[in-house]
Amino acid sequence: MSFSMSQILSPYDYKDHGKESLNKKAIISSVKTALKSKILYGVVAIIVLVAFVKAQISAFSSPVYTPNFSKIPTVQYFDLDHYDGSANGWQHEERVLFCVPLRDAAPHLPMFFGHMKNLTYPHNLIDLAFLVSDSSDDTMGELQKHLKEVQTDPDTSKRFGEIEIFEKDFGQVIGQGFSDRHGFAAQGPRRKLMARARNWLWTVAIKPYHSHVYWRDADVETVPPTILEDLMHHDKDVIVPNVWRPLPDWLGNQQPYDLNSWQESDGGLSLAETLDEDACIVEGYVEYQTWRPHLAYLRDPYGDPEVEMELDGIGGVSILTKAKVFRTGAHFPAFSFEKHAETEAFGKLSKRMGYSVIGLPHYVIWHIYEPSSDDLKHMEWMASEEIRQKEEAKIKKVYDKVWNKAFEDVQDVWRSEKNMFLKNTDMSNVRRIQVDWSGVDDNLDKQSNDKKLADFSPE
Repeated sequence: MSFSMSQILSPYDYKDHGKESLNKKAIISSVKTALKSKILYGVVAIIVLVAFVKAQISAFSSPVYTPNFSKIPTVQYFDLDHYDGSANGWQHEERVLFCVPLRDAAPHLPMFFGHMKNLTYPHNLIDLAFLVSDSSDDTMGELQKHLKEVQTDPDTSKRFGEIEIFEKDFGQVIGQGFSDRHGFAAQGPRRKLMARARNWLWTVAIKPYHSHVYWRDADVETVPPTILEDLMHHDKDVIVPNVWRPLPDWLGNQQPYDLNSWQESDGGLSLAETLDEDACIVEGYVEYQTWRPHLAYLRDPYGDPEVEMELDGIGGVSILTKAKVFRTGAHFPAFSFEKHAETEAFGKLSKRMGYSVIGLPHYVIWHIYEPSSDDLKHMEWMASEEIRQKEEAKIKKVYDKVWNKAFEDVQDVWRSEKNMFLKNTDMSNVRRIQVDWSGVDDNLDKQSNDKKLADFSPE
C-alpha cells in the first residue's frame, strides 16, 4: 500500500504555500504511525478469526460432551436426541416398545405368538409390554406359558428384550362378543375406557431408550413378518396399515374391518358441530353420516403397498409411532376430543401437534373373522337346514325304494316262473270264471251323458 504526498496533504492544509511553516518530516511520521496502527488492527482481526474457525472445527470434530456418571452406579444418563427414531432403526439398534392390551385373549395367544416368533426385526431390540385387564378367562396363565416358551428358546435370536406384564381392571362391563363390542350404543363408553387402558400401558412401560412404540391387537390373523420394517422405513411419526377380515363364502369372502382410519370431511365437521360436548363420532354406523374417505375402502388388491395417504383419525389394530410423539404430550384421549376418543382422537391430536399421520391403503393385514349375532343366527339356520335336507334325502331314498317295489311290473317274471310254482298243482278241478265285458263301453257312455253340471251362479 503506497500513498503520494499529494494524496496525504491537501493544498488547503497550509495558508501560505510559499512558506514551509510545517515540518514535512513530522507530517510523514504521523502518517506512517497511522498506517502502522491500521495494519496492526488488521493482523489482530485475522488472528482472532483464525482462532474462531479453529475452535469451531475442533468443536465439530471432537465428540459431543456427555456428563460422566460412571462413578455413581445408581445414575443413568440419556440424551433423548439420540432416540428420535429413524427410517432404518434396525440398522442403528433402535429399540421398539411393543404394546399389547389383552382382555379375554387366551384363545388368540397361540396365533399371536406364532406371529411374534416370525418377526424379522431383531428380537433383542423389541421390548414387550402387556396389559391384562377385565378378563374372565385364563389370559394371564396362557400369556405366562407362551412367554416362558419363547424366552427359553434354544435359539437365542428368537428371545425378546425386556418383558413387562401389568394387570389392572378398568371396570369394562361390555361383553367381548362381536355384536357387544361393535354395537352402536357401546361405542362411546367403550372407546373411552380403552383409551384409559392404552394410556396406562404406555405411560408405565415406555423408557427413555425407546425410539418407536408399536401397538398391535392379539386377534390379528395374517400379518407380514416384516411389519415393523415395512412401516418404519416410511419414516413417519404415526403410520397404520389397512385392515381387512376374511368372511365365509355366503357373506362375500372378505370385507374391510377397520373403518377408524379416515380423512376428515366437511360432512364430518358439520356433524361434529351438531353434537353435545361429550359425544363421540364413530365410523361405520348409520347414526353418524360423515361421508369421510376411509382408508379401508381405497384398497386396490394390485396397488403399490408403498402408496401413502394422509389421515386424521386412525384405527388401533396396528399402529407404529415414534416415541417422541408420546414424549411431547400426545396420548389417547379418554374424553371427547373434537368429538372423538381413543385412537381416532389420538390421530387428530397428533396431527394438531404438527406430526405426520399416514395410512397405507394397499398394505393390508387381516383380522380374524368374528361372527355377529345375525351371523350366528344365520349359521344356526344353515346348520339346521343342512340337517333337514339330509333327513329329507334319507326319507326320499326310502320312499323311492318302496315306490319302485310297490309299483313294479312283475307280469313277465310271473309268466316265466308260473309253471315252476304250479307244476305240482292239479288245475283240473279249478273253476274257471268267465266275465262277459261286452257292452261295458256303451254303458259307460250312457252314464257320462246322464251327468249334469251342478247349478252355479257367480252372482
